[in-house]
Amino acid sequence: MTLNLHVLTPNRVVWDSKAKEIILSTNSGQIGVLPNHASLVTALDIGVMKIRLDAQQWYTMALMGGFAKIDDNNVTVLVNNAERGIDIDLQEAREYFRIAKADLARTQDKRQAIEAYVALKRARTRLEAIEAISVS
Repeated sequence: MTLNLHVLTPNRVVWDSKAKEIILSTNSGQIGVLPNHASLVTALDIGVMKIRLDAQQWYTMALMGGFAKIDDNNVTVLVNNAERGIDIDLQEAREYFRIAKADLARTQDKRQAIEAYVALKRARTRLEAIEAISVS
């Protein structure tokens, strides 16, 4: 038995295929989704989604916040932006992370700190998505 996974951004379809298992980063922690999962709608945090296609093959995706709907073995993920781990350039991701860390260290007020923290979280998520591939 499998899940039908659809990952959509406002501009494109990022993923549209079957999966054996999905791990999502929600606002209250990670959840695993297997076939016949209970119906659910949940907010997604900025984080890495893991997708298992078969016994050994895992893929990752950096998600930049949104929502997921799980119903009748269909998982629809609506996000602001998403990037497949295999499409992320490691050097570029490391550089964005370095810049985001430096920007956070230089913040002057609360608003700047919040914006810098979100940028750092996005940069860290991209790095985690690509680094999880090399470990798998």
